Amino acid sequence: MAEQTSPFRIANFRAYWVSRLSMTLAQYAMLLIIGWQTYNIARDDGMAVPEAAGQLALIGLLQFIPLFLLTPFVGLAADRLNRRNVARVMVLLQLACAGTLAYLTWYDQISIFSLFCVAVVLGIARAFAGPALSALAPNLVPKAILPNAIALSSIAWQVGMIVGPAIGGYFYAVLPALPYIVASGLFGVSIIALSFIGDVPRTPIAGAQRPIGQIVDGLRYVVRNKMVLGAITLDLFAVFLAGATALFPVYARDILMVGEEGLAQLAMAPAVGAAITAAFFSFRPLKTNVGPKMLIAVAVFGFATIAFGFSTWMPLSLAMLFIVGAADMFSVYIRQSLIQLHTPDDKRGRVSSVSLLTISASNEFGDFFSGTLAYLIGPVLAVVSGGAGAIITVAIWSRLFPVLRTTRTFDPPEELLDTETETKTPSSKPSGDTT
Repeated sequence: MAEQTSPFRIANFRAYWVSRLSMTLAQYAMLLIIGWQTYNIARDDGMAVPEAAGQLALIGLLQFIPLFLLTPFVGLAADRLNRRNVARVMVLLQLACAGTLAYLTWYDQISIFSLFCVAVVLGIARAFAGPALSALAPNLVPKAILPNAIALSSIAWQVGMIVGPAIGGYFYAVLPALPYIVASGLFGVSIIALSFIGDVPRTPIAGAQRPIGQIVDGLRYVVRNKMVLGAITLDLFAVFLAGATALFPVYARDILMVGEEGLAQLAMAPAVGAAITAAFFSFRPLKTNVGPKMLIAVAVFGFATIAFGFSTWMPLSLAMLFIVGAADMFSVYIRQSLIQLHTPDDKRGRVSSVSLLTISASNEFGDFFSGTLAYLIGPVLAVVSGGAGAIITVAIWSRLFPVLRTTRTFDPPEELLDTETETKTPSSKPSGDTT
């Protein structure tokens, strides 16, 4: 097969990209409205702003707990089971969540309790789907164009983050149940697209360990590989501290006073910045000084978060969130490329599950942290102090993990290349028709 220059020339990757885009659109439409409904029900029931923000904190916590408990097992599932089938089942479970919320909203039976229950189920579904999809992507394209594929995959994610909140916010203004109805259809599209991915050979797990031993082996690899550990934990602490997304309903209703349409704009602004950054990298991949640039991007993320926290003017808030998204995507692109290229294929599912745990800890559990902090000291101070915490994290991590400061390219170490060559079989080329 001729060498490929674009991931989109590979049929399996095209199907994967459509599936990820559809799923992300549906997820972010749902998550925005779940938070909006939770906050508004709490406020309409007479709760003060800090107490209502505490309800948003619980939404984040309930999504994080299943992922935290299931992480060792979901990674092993992604390495032992058919990754496409795992993803299909989990997308189907999310479709059921969307359908349930559409029904409850349509008949005006929605409650904070029902929203909490769905949050738990979504946490379970995303726990299994994330590692399966993340570990699947490197099997679809040649290693030489994997950074391009990661950038294009990130575009699907970021476009979903842009348009998903728009689907949620603007459609909710038309009919409250409409975002959930549309999300159900998008999850259906995602399942169909996954079904178009053909057989994807992958490297079997090395050795004859029992499942528990394989789980421990994956965790041990993350701990021992300072590059992977440093990149994963940098994102964990920076975004955990500086996550402001959980408080968007607070800013939309009680600080900026822009309603559900303004809420959609707040959620879209960081995604627009991230999508533009990802699009740039899909055409002009980063090649030099990748480690130092990742550290700088996270610092910029923290400074922009501080500015957003203080802002009471909508245009300034949107501009700062745009920078937040662009800086976050810059660091995500570098981090994901380093993790995928520095991890053997037979461990990618388990390493991806650890990475997903840190992402969820920084997002969902970070939402719990932000909401709790807003309850204690107020939403503005919660956001500002979080941004300062991200900047401090960069300073500490540059000392704890000097490899992040010295890494210049994405190239993996020679010993990893030798291992990959030894374990690969002739049938392990990316499959799928090309155009």
